[in-house]
Amino acid sequence: MKAVEALGEGVEEAFCMDEYKDYIIYKFLAEKEGNPERKKLLERMASHELRHYEFWRDLIGKDCKVEVSKRYLYALLLARKILGLTFTVKLLEIHESEVIKAYKQYLSKLKGEEREKLEEIIRDEEEHERNLMSQINEKIVRYLGFIALGLADAIMEITGVHAGFLGATATTIVAGVAGLIVGLSAAISMAAAAYLQAKHEGSEAPLPSAAATGVAYFIAVVLLALPYFITHSSILAFVASVAIAVMLVAFFTFYSSVINETSFKREFLENTGILFGTAAAAYIFGDVLGTIFGLKGVLGFLP
Repeated sequence: MKAVEALGEGVEEAFCMDEYKDYIIYKFLAEKEGNPERKKLLERMASHELRHYEFWRDLIGKDCKVEVSKRYLYALLLARKILGLTFTVKLLEIHESEVIKAYKQYLSKLKGEEREKLEEIIRDEEEHERNLMSQINEKIVRYLGFIALGLADAIMEITGVHAGFLGATATTIVAGVAGLIVGLSAAISMAAAAYLQAKHEGSEAPLPSAAATGVAYFIAVVLLALPYFITHSSILAFVASVAIAVMLVAFFTFYSSVINETSFKREFLENTGILFGTAAAAYIFGDVLGTIFGLKGVLGFLP
């Protein structure tokens, strides 16, 4: 909503269309929701957006309904199914801080009952909907910390293992196998650590926490190792593996930044910086060891 920022001519219609679009989205998600409690929450959020739309419609004196693409709606539904309702709703609400700021600026143009109604809408945006979102109780969010731990550790550690073995042997298959062996052992270790941590914290479900950590870890391990079995070019395999690592970092950083309402850019840059630093240090260390102990001659027998 660039018109919101400028608060220029036609901003009221932009507000109206935005609220109507949000109403249609929440109404659609509510219709497709199978959980009765979450369905009610989505229906309440839809009713809030409908009331906001009706305020702007009455203020400008004309209808401002817009058509929402079915592809967009079903893309959101897919995100809800795969990534959870909490993530989907928070993703939709990212622009709300901008809208609230614009509404507060617009207050000076209103008086009497209209001003009171807009103040109520602002309270809805700031408090009511945030409180409703906090009532969405999903297992995927409760396990987020464990999954984050598994993925972050896997990406950094296995990328380092691959880089180190390439530095020592220059053989892609050896590097790939080493990553899988170390990765499987580390996945079991991380799952056990997650189980003990969850049990120590009094969690009712330590086993799912451990499983989430171990599975996330090993999936990352397999994805990172895959290029080393597809090509014999050490440079190509390493570049492809690091590219996969960066994509995994980007995906999970974005997911966690939406859930935790933190800065994606800052966290992504920090994580990728650590990733490349780890890979560079491991490669140099592996190259030094390979030269000192002659490992390239011993382990480099594979094509």
